[in-house]
Amino acid sequence: MSINSNTETVTGTLEKENKMFTEEKKKNTNYGTMFVYCFFCLVFVVEVVRFAKPYYNFQNLVETEAAIEEGLLDVGILPCNIRSSVSIPARDHKKLSATIREETRTRPPVTYCVKFESFDTMSKLVKDNGDKYESHPFSAGGYNWTFLVYPNADKPVGSGGYVSLYVKIDNSSFIENQNEVYAWIRFLTYKSTTDTYHEFYVTDAQRFHLFKQEYGMLNFLEIGYYQTPVHGFIFNGGQSVFGVDIVVSNPPIWEDVSYEENIPGPVIGWRIDNFSSGEHDSYYTSNSFSSGGRNWVLKVYPNGVGTGKGNSLSIYLLSASNKKGYVKAKFRVIDQIRSNNVEKQVEGWPNAEQNGWGVDKLISFADVQDPSKGFLVNDTIKFEVEIMTFT
Repeated sequence: MSINSNTETVTGTLEKENKMFTEEKKKNTNYGTMFVYCFFCLVFVVEVVRFAKPYYNFQNLVETEAAIEEGLLDVGILPCNIRSSVSIPARDHKKLSATIREETRTRPPVTYCVKFESFDTMSKLVKDNGDKYESHPFSAGGYNWTFLVYPNADKPVGSGGYVSLYVKIDNSSFIENQNEVYAWIRFLTYKSTTDTYHEFYVTDAQRFHLFKQEYGMLNFLEIGYYQTPVHGFIFNGGQSVFGVDIVVSNPPIWEDVSYEENIPGPVIGWRIDNFSSGEHDSYYTSNSFSSGGRNWVLKVYPNGVGTGKGNSLSIYLLSASNKKGYVKAKFRVIDQIRSNNVEKQVEGWPNAEQNGWGVDKLISFADVQDPSKGFLVNDTIKFEVEIMTFT
């Protein structure tokens, strides 16, 4: 009996210890599983946040852009003397480098306008023509142009879901006239719901030359606006209207200003006979003469002008072509006896009503009339002008 009792006691103890070990093992196993599960949950949450954040920002950006587009395009009827003017950043325009401006106006295009009886039909027909409609040639600013409409998606490449509008200048214009042309371009489309024209443009004039004959707006308006009449850009069963304003800048007038020095043969002589005869009470004018490649004339006032009026002889140098540049020159009254000449210098810009350069008091009346001075001999007086510099 004692042996069996001991055996049962040992067996019971072993079963109890085994049970406790099994429960402890299960407990440890549960803790490990929970740790692994929590770790993977944490990783999953971090990854979800990381990927969701840019998507959230992207959604906000899309919604913001959509709101801007809706605000720009759904313009109500404006008072007659008010025009909307909105400045928006360029939307990946390959051809536009400046800020795009959008306005609404009632005046139709002034240069060229095209109406499609069916925008949908036109967009299908042009697939065999490079996905573009090209207008008949027209004239603007003395040059020949064509108007191009791209109605289909991603034509040209990069336009995405937008209609693209372009103008093209005839390259013969550069051969016959000049090397480049500057023009201000405005693209327009008609909106029937407000009876107005939407126009898009940049403020800078566009430069056209032999290697850049086209200019346009890659993203004019979304094609979707021309697929349902609710927006007003198609009307009367599918009609649509596009137009362009072209204002050509006239070529500049160039003036080449040079500073001429060391003029060859600059001294010009002039004599007046019968000086005291009184035939010219106001002034004497010389024949035109050339110095430094420019034509000039001299004008002498025997009774004086300005501060020399009534006491001195006055002399002026004038440009025969009415140029008004900078001049440096010397005037002389020749002493015909001892070569003791009277000399005065003028330097600067025109200083007379005649747009000339000169001095009011070249020589006094007393010195001219004094025979011993040698300035007036046999009623002849001689002058010289030395042109040293001019622009």
